[in-house]
Amino acid sequence: MARRLLFLAHRIPYPPDKGDKIRAWHMLDHLADRWEVDLGCLVDDPADLAHLDVLRRRCAAVEHAVIAGRGRAARALAGLRPGRPLSLAWFHDARLASWAREGLAAGRYDAVLAFSAAMAPYAMGPAPPATRRVLDLVDVDSEKWRAYAEAARAPMRLVWSREARTLLAFERRAAAEFDRTLLVSPAEAARFLALAPEAARRVAAVENGVDLGFFDPAQEHARVIDAPGPAIVFTGRMDYPPNVAAVAFFALEVMPLLRAQLPDAVFVIVGAAPSPAVRALADLPAVCVTGAVPDTRPYMAGAACCVAPLRIARGIQNKVLEAMAMARPVICSPEAFEGVRATAGQDLLLAGAPEEWVARIREVLDGRHQGIGQRARAAVEAGHDWAVTLRGLDAALGAPAPLAAREAAA
Repeated sequence: MARRLLFLAHRIPYPPDKGDKIRAWHMLDHLADRWEVDLGCLVDDPADLAHLDVLRRRCAAVEHAVIAGRGRAARALAGLRPGRPLSLAWFHDARLASWAREGLAAGRYDAVLAFSAAMAPYAMGPAPPATRRVLDLVDVDSEKWRAYAEAARAPMRLVWSREARTLLAFERRAAAEFDRTLLVSPAEAARFLALAPEAARRVAAVENGVDLGFFDPAQEHARVIDAPGPAIVFTGRMDYPPNVAAVAFFALEVMPLLRAQLPDAVFVIVGAAPSPAVRALADLPAVCVTGAVPDTRPYMAGAACCVAPLRIARGIQNKVLEAMAMARPVICSPEAFEGVRATAGQDLLLAGAPEEWVARIREVLDGRHQGIGQRARAAVEAGHDWAVTLRGLDAALGAPAPLAAREAAA
């Protein structure tokens, strides 16, 4: 009989079109070959309900709760308690929590994987001793809120500071209760252990991979960038504050310097849900904001280089791995480089100040880094293959052999 796993996700893990959903989907898809998986997830975009059938074909059962809507903030504030992070109330649904706890109390599951700190409460509390509980924090989210607080003004500085403080306390409590806590990179794991040293024996890193078959530079793509000169491309969800800040920095501080030297250069911002601040950047000379696109690969394929100028970044940036897999020259900030298994200056380039960005882009366009795209592809093939990185997930869960292998042996 197949062992049964409860997989809890704070966002429906399909389609895998942004950071946390990419990681969640590849984990789920991998585990479904080894376990009978019950998926419990929240849906914050009603359009994603169209993808439930994909998940039902992959899972033994799927339970979901829609948490979108104008009343969500009010519900989250109503659930706020002293010392409780706001993000836990934001991702709480009473019906889904009851479904998960009933299954755990009944001994239905051999293991549970809670994806993100927000889903940890769904699996905490009494559970059969035989049920192994694993928490994937992904990133140290409390550190993200701390960085937001440092960059914010009052009153939001106080709000983000409170979230950082209360969430770290919860992350530590959850790590003490779960059998294993995972983070997205060794650096992120080390950062968490510096904040929660008591969890030393319970923490491990399971790094992100990249879909090497999908992001394949050998595939042909239609030309989608209509520009007279070199295109510099950024990809990402464009209502995410660190992405918004990154493209604003590049458009406002880097592009004027670059265009003084290369008047035909263009900056192409590719990604869904551009915020008003991002849409306003399209009014600048040589800045294009695409909004949602069906496929980011043609934009990367048509790029002279791909950039990731993030100032606040946690874990491993999928946008960097994807551009590297597409064999594009990649230039990123030191923050966006963290966790990537590559050699700076050889497989990709780093830049910080606006003048450094211009210099690195000019070097790429002048042919001073021949073969860097091919070296980038080789680096992610060696260090970010999902089939390899997810072995750590199997070890954390004590996963059985793949179902197909067990059936063949029987």
